[in-house]
Amino acid sequence: MCWRMRSCPGQVYLALLTCCLVPASSQIRYTVPEELEHGAFVGNIAEDLGLDISKLSSRRFRIVSGSNKQHLEVNLENGILFVNEKIDREEVCEFQPVCSLHLQVVMENPLELYRVEVEILDINDNAPSFPWHDYVLEVTESAAPGARFPLESAQDPDVGSNSLRTYKLSPNGFFSLEVQSRSDGSKFAELVLERPLDREQQKTHRVLLTAMDGGVPERSGTAMVIISVLDANDNVPTFDQSFYRVSLPENVPGGTLVIKLNASDLDEGTNGEIEYSFSGHAPQKVRDLFLVEPRSGNVRVKGVLDYEKSNLYELYIQAKDRGPSAVAVHCRVLLNLLDVNDNAPEVILTSVSTPVMEDAPPGTVIAVISVMDRDSGDNGDVNCDIPKNVPFQLHSSYKNYYTLVTTEVLDREAVSEYNITISARDFGSPPRTTKKIINVQVTDINDNVPTFLQPSYTVYVMENNPPGASICSVTAVDPDANQNSYLSYSILEGHIQGMPVSTYVSINSDSGNIYALRSFDYEQIRNFQIKVQAQDAGFPPLSSNVTVNVFILDQNDNVPVIVSPLPKNGSVATDVIPRSADPGYLVGKVSAMDADSGQNSRLSYQILQATDSTLFSIALYTGELRTIRSLGDKDATKHRLLIQVRDNGQPPLSTSVSIVLTVVDSIPETPSELNDLPLNSDPSSTSSLTLYLIVSLGSVSFTFLVAIIVLTVIKCHKDRLSLQDYKCSMPTCCCLRSRDSGDVFKNSNINLQISSGNKVQTNCMESSGNGPQNYCYKVCLTPESAKSDFMFLKPYNSTTQNNEKVPEKTAPGKGGQNPPPVNNTVNEIKLPNTDWSPQKTQKPGLKRYKKDTTIIKWCLEPQVRCTIPTACSIPGLST
Repeated sequence: MCWRMRSCPGQVYLALLTCCLVPASSQIRYTVPEELEHGAFVGNIAEDLGLDISKLSSRRFRIVSGSNKQHLEVNLENGILFVNEKIDREEVCEFQPVCSLHLQVVMENPLELYRVEVEILDINDNAPSFPWHDYVLEVTESAAPGARFPLESAQDPDVGSNSLRTYKLSPNGFFSLEVQSRSDGSKFAELVLERPLDREQQKTHRVLLTAMDGGVPERSGTAMVIISVLDANDNVPTFDQSFYRVSLPENVPGGTLVIKLNASDLDEGTNGEIEYSFSGHAPQKVRDLFLVEPRSGNVRVKGVLDYEKSNLYELYIQAKDRGPSAVAVHCRVLLNLLDVNDNAPEVILTSVSTPVMEDAPPGTVIAVISVMDRDSGDNGDVNCDIPKNVPFQLHSSYKNYYTLVTTEVLDREAVSEYNITISARDFGSPPRTTKKIINVQVTDINDNVPTFLQPSYTVYVMENNPPGASICSVTAVDPDANQNSYLSYSILEGHIQGMPVSTYVSINSDSGNIYALRSFDYEQIRNFQIKVQAQDAGFPPLSSNVTVNVFILDQNDNVPVIVSPLPKNGSVATDVIPRSADPGYLVGKVSAMDADSGQNSRLSYQILQATDSTLFSIALYTGELRTIRSLGDKDATKHRLLIQVRDNGQPPLSTSVSIVLTVVDSIPETPSELNDLPLNSDPSSTSSLTLYLIVSLGSVSFTFLVAIIVLTVIKCHKDRLSLQDYKCSMPTCCCLRSRDSGDVFKNSNINLQISSGNKVQTNCMESSGNGPQNYCYKVCLTPESAKSDFMFLKPYNSTTQNNEKVPEKTAPGKGGQNPPPVNNTVNEIKLPNTDWSPQKTQKPGLKRYKKDTTIIKWCLEPQVRCTIPTACSIPGLST
C-alpha cells in the first residue's frame, strides 16, 4: 500500500491514495484506509481484470457483497471502483485485527465471476478514553512500598499501532506507574507504592493518568485518580489461583454458570467477609455479557454469546473484604467459546435470468447462487443441490458459488414453469438445511403446427339448401400460447366445375364454420372437395390443411318426364294398332325419365283411365303397353288411354300422358293421325264418314307439312348464320340452347305447345309436368323429322329464362373479346327406349325413320360439333 497523510492542527486529511493490486487466480485485492469520503478512488477494476470497458453495461457488470450496506461501487463508464458509503472499520470488523470486505464481481452474457477482496486499513480516528473521568482508589496506610494497585484501563477501538500504546502518570512523591500487557497485546496500568503512606499527614492524593496511542499524530485520554488513604486492615483476601481457564459452548442461555470463584481472608467479622466484583480492567463489553455475584463469587452469563463475533474473553475479577481500609485482590479468568452449529446456511440469488425461451440451448445460465454459513469448520461447510427430476443442474464455480444451467431443450407445451428447490446443507452435527425456491418461467415460441381434430371431414348436404346456411364446422388446435395459438381459418383457392370455390362456400375465419353461398342442385353437382387451412398468428406463422368432402344428397324435386310417345301438335299422342293383333301384342312402349337418382328416379307405370280396361295392360316398371286379348269387331276403333308415370320418392311425384290408339286393318307406312275419330263409333255406320275425314285430314296435313318444311328451311338457314360459333356446317343441324334450371317452383299440369321466336327453332315443343320444379323441354326438328314423333328433351327453367341472362359465346369479330367461361357440366341422363311403333324387323331401341328423316341429337352449347352432313354430335351422347 502506498499512501501519504498530511498533518493539520486537529484534523487528518488523506492526500494521495494508491491501491496495491495483488494478483491471484481470478481474484484481485485492494487495500484502502477507512473513513474515505464518497467517490474516493479504490482502483480501476476493469483494467485490472482485463475487461472491455465499453461492454460493462451490456454484460450487466455489477458488484455483489454479503453485507447489507453497499460500501463500494463501480462506475460502468470507466471501470473505476470507488467508495460508495463511508467505511468505519470499527463498525465493520469491531476488534478484529484484520478487516476485509469480500466482494463478488459478476458479468453475464457470457457468465464470468471474479473475487475481489478489499482490506480496510485502520486510521487513528479514535483517542483512548477511560470509563470514568475520576477514579477513586482506596489504599490503606499500612500498605508496604511496592504494593501494586491496578488502575482503570482506557479503551481505544483502533487496532495495530493506532491502538492504546502506553500510560503515564503525573509526577508525585508516593506512586509510580508500571504498564503491563495482556495476552492479546492490550495494555493496562498498575499503580506502584513507592514509600509508605501516612493518613494523618495526607489522606488524599491526586494524580493524573494519561493513556496514549501509537498513531500519527498521537491521541490521548486522561482520567483523574483520587487516592484515599485508609486505616490499616492487616489481612487481605487471597484467591485459590490467580489464573483460571474455562471453556463454554456459544449461545448458552442467560444465567449459565461460567465459574465459581473462591477467595479467603484470615480476618474475622466484617474484615473477613469477602465481596466479588469486576476489577477496573474489565471492559464494558465484558460487563454486558457476564455478571459476578458479590457474595457467592459465581460468574454467570448475562448476555448472548456468539462465537462468530468473538471466541475468547478475559474476565478480571477482584475480591475485597468488608472491613475498613479493605484491600482488593485480583484474578484473571480466560473464557474460550466453543462453536456450535447454530447458523443455517444462507442462499443468496446473485443473478436470476427468467423467463427463459423454450428453445434455449443446453447450458444456458438461469441463475447465479451464493451460499454462506457463519459457522466455522464443518459447521460452516455447505453442500448445495437441486432435485434430479428437473432439466437443470448446479455447477460449482468457486467455493460456495454456484450457477444454475439447463441440461436439455425445454418444452413449454409439456411444462410451462418450474419451481426449483435449492437445498443448502452444512456438515454440522446435527446438520442444518436451508431451502430456497426459484421460479423459472418458460417463454413460448411458435414451434407447433395447428392440428385439425380429424384427418378429413365428410359433409352431407341436402340439395335445395338455403344460401348462407352453415353446412359444417372444422376445428384445429395449437398447443402454443398467446398469439402463437390464435388460429384463423381460410379456404384455399380452387375451382369447382370451372368456378372459383369462393363462389360456392365461405368460412368464418375465427370459428371455422363453413357456409354455403348458393343452393346446391344434386342434378348439377353431386360432390366436391375444398381445402381448409388453419394458420396461427406466430412469427413466422405455421399452418396445416384439411380436406372437406361435401356430398350433395338428392331430394325428390324432379317430376318424371315422358319422352316417348310425344303428343302431336300439342294435343295427345296417337298411334295405330292392327285389328289382327294377338293377345300380348306389343302396342308400344311408354318411356319416361327422372333427373333425380336412387329411389327418387325409380319409375312405375300404370293405366289410370282407358276406353276399355279389359283390352290393354302396361308393364309396371318397363312401360311396355300390350294387348290383353284379341280385338273384336265390336270393339271401338279408337281407344284413349291415360297413363301415369310415378317415381318412388317421398312424397312421390308423377306425370301422365294421353294416348289415342286407332284400330286399323293394316299398319300404314306413316303414322296415322286419327285423333278426331269418335272413340265408340261403329265401323259399318262410320265408314263413309271416316273416308271423308281421312281425305280432309290428309289435305290439311299435307298443307300444314309443306308450310312447316318451308318455315323450317328458312329458320334453319338463319340459325346457321347465327350459330357459326358452334361450328355446324349443315343447314339441317339445329342446336339446342341450354338454360339453368336452378329455381324451383310448383307446376302441376302438363303443357304441350309449339314455341316460336326469333332465337328459338320453329319446330320446338315445350313439356312441363307436375312437381315442385317446373321443367321445360325444347327440341328442334328438321323438316323431314317433323313427320316423326321422336324427340329428345332438355330441362328448362322458365324462371331462369325470365330473370337470368344466359351467357352466350361471342362470335369472332362481333365483340372483340373472348367468350366468358361457361359451366360445361352436363347432366348425363340415360334416355330410355323411345320406340312407339316399332317395325317387325326392328329391335327395341331408337326408332328408325325414312331416309329423308334427319336424326336429331341433343347438342349442348358451346360444345356442338358437326362431323357428318346429316347430324350434329356432342361428347357423351351416343346415337
